[in-house]
Amino acid sequence: MSLEVGQTAPDFESKDQDGNPIKLSDFQGKKVVLYFYPKDNTPGCTAQACNLRDNYESLQKAGYVVLGISSDAEKSHKKFIEKFELPFPLIADEDKSVHEKYGTWVEKNMYGRKYMGTARTTFIIDEKGVIEEIISKVKTKEHTNQIIK
Repeated sequence: MSLEVGQTAPDFESKDQDGNPIKLSDFQGKKVVLYFYPKDNTPGCTAQACNLRDNYESLQKAGYVVLGISSDAEKSHKKFIEKFELPFPLIADEDKSVHEKYGTWVEKNMYGRKYMGTARTTFIIDEKGVIEEIISKVKTKEHTNQIIK
């Protein structure tokens, strides 16, 4: 499935790092940065999470709620949050159902080997739940600058 700017962001329900249910519709009335990333504790994903952490106050002042999502388990997310003191929730999508809704579970190719994985993508969703922007060429170390212009 391929989403486009102007479409309503698909609602979903999954669990955060503490096992609490979390739904996109819980954030109706707020702007949401929903960022899909491949794996906890990998260099690019850590750089991206830490950039969002370091600029979290600016993101909040701009009215954004930040939600990270990967196919890692809740336990992995919890360790990642604790290790890097991340101030925002991470959503566990082990069955890839949210990835499927957002078109971020894709075939990748590395050194001629094909495999399925997460396309690092950020969706900026407005207060009404409409996709305002899709960032598919994420600069992990400067991601906040791509969100707040």
